[in-house]
Amino acid sequence: MLSEHNIASHLTRLAAEKPYKIALYEPFKKDSEGCYSYIHYTYKKLEDESNIIARGLEAYNISKDSKTVLMVTPSLEFFALTFALFKIGAVPVLIDPGMGLKNMKQCLKEATPDAFIGSPKAHIARIVLGWERGKIKNLITVGEKSFCGGTTLEEIKVIGKNSKIKPFSDTKPSDIAAILFTSGSTGTPKGAVYMHSNFQAQVEALKREYNIGEGDIDLCTFPLFALFAPAMNMVAIIPKMDFTRPAKVDPAHIFDIIESFGVTNLFGSPALIRRVSKAGKKLPTLRRVISAGAPVPAKTLREFSKMLAEDTQIFTPYGATEALPVSSIGSHEILSETAGATDEGKGICIGRPLDSINASIIKITDDPIEEWTDDLLVKDGQIGEITVEGPQVTTQYINRNNSNRLNKIKDPKTNKIHHRMGDVGYKDQDGRIWFCGRKSHRVKTETGTLFTIQVEAIFNIHEDVSRSALVGIPDRKLQKPVLIVETEKKLGTRQLNELRGELLDLASKNELTRSINTILFHTNFPVDIRHNAKISRETLSIWAEKRLL
Repeated sequence: MLSEHNIASHLTRLAAEKPYKIALYEPFKKDSEGCYSYIHYTYKKLEDESNIIARGLEAYNISKDSKTVLMVTPSLEFFALTFALFKIGAVPVLIDPGMGLKNMKQCLKEATPDAFIGSPKAHIARIVLGWERGKIKNLITVGEKSFCGGTTLEEIKVIGKNSKIKPFSDTKPSDIAAILFTSGSTGTPKGAVYMHSNFQAQVEALKREYNIGEGDIDLCTFPLFALFAPAMNMVAIIPKMDFTRPAKVDPAHIFDIIESFGVTNLFGSPALIRRVSKAGKKLPTLRRVISAGAPVPAKTLREFSKMLAEDTQIFTPYGATEALPVSSIGSHEILSETAGATDEGKGICIGRPLDSINASIIKITDDPIEEWTDDLLVKDGQIGEITVEGPQVTTQYINRNNSNRLNKIKDPKTNKIHHRMGDVGYKDQDGRIWFCGRKSHRVKTETGTLFTIQVEAIFNIHEDVSRSALVGIPDRKLQKPVLIVETEKKLGTRQLNELRGELLDLASKNELTRSINTILFHTNFPVDIRHNAKISRETLSIWAEKRLL
């Protein structure tokens, strides 16, 4: 009997309650007119497949606490494998394949995996690049068998069908459920250690905050979110797309799925939302849209809102790999109340903390904080570092003692862990949090400290500006603020010079931006792999410094 504390127990329950209701759809084949046919798993089929795989994995010596790298493209097999690993108490290690070969090698080294389950391409990369060579005990290929060694998933299934093992783990809430690596958009990726209690808390928070449940059909362009679909009584549809490049998604395919299945819930990165919003198509079946990973500009919210029913909102939850969701706000409140303040440089409102979250604003420091004390807190309205504590907040990184010291604060009175988000912001008098930027991106100038999100919003209101990035260039002990701009369309030299003059005029009219007198133009901002939305200001800073030499 699977423990109710195991995140996979939701699947087992639904397979008993509604065995023949479809749980997952996957695109299978495209016809001559470009339309896809789909294959699917019912809850019973997904439960049965994951049980067979679980027994096979146990027989293959992958069992409780086995750290298992899972590098499989989103598919029915990906979900069956993940639930199988949860059921036996193994620990899936999930790493974005697009984070770069150097980062992937470092992540695997830190995770110290016992097993590796991957596509043939993933195994070839493992061999050629020497990922943990000789240290991984068990190898499984999802696909045709090759020279990669180990066995195949189909062989694991044969073993599982003939096995009498009862593999299901007596899971405790504090047992490790998975290791999820951050995107590394502001440094080397870190492996956040998720307990089963963290996953359960996330599921409950999402259901409660967004009223998700029976009858919802989810188009999930971020695979990890789809893992929660069975726990939230949702049907999940896997789109045909490059999940490492959501900004390149085909809007026609997204629209086809929404119309064909009557999709009610769409989860996507801001880059995907922006791309889809340009089509201007009506999407009346959507009850909610959720976009996370980076701030969603108000102009994108306005454009996308035109495609939705009047009472449908675009929600922009705030959080991180280590803690999600932390707070949330809907497009109705943003567009009617907070967007104007954002344009004036007040930051981006990310809503009120969820009931399960204790969010605090503390004094800004780059140093470790040994223990929690109320003396760390700043007054409402004062910018500081955002910290969070609650059941969906992870408490440690895998094999990263220094990162744990820098990002985790233990409360000696309660033994609870406060996670430092690495973001700066403030609370307003209504208890809402306003996001002002990453702590590591703040620019210390002769006239004071500038925060990226506040400053950039002042320039982003210009119709020719697609987005902007504030960076600091070393200048003696302090920094020289430089604004880098990506334009909405390609402009000639004369037009760029005119735009520079208009932006400098904007800068002179706001107290926050008067110290900015250098503006550079960049054709295509570097962004993070996971969401294609977080601007890599570190890369842009190096680029700008070279340009200004």
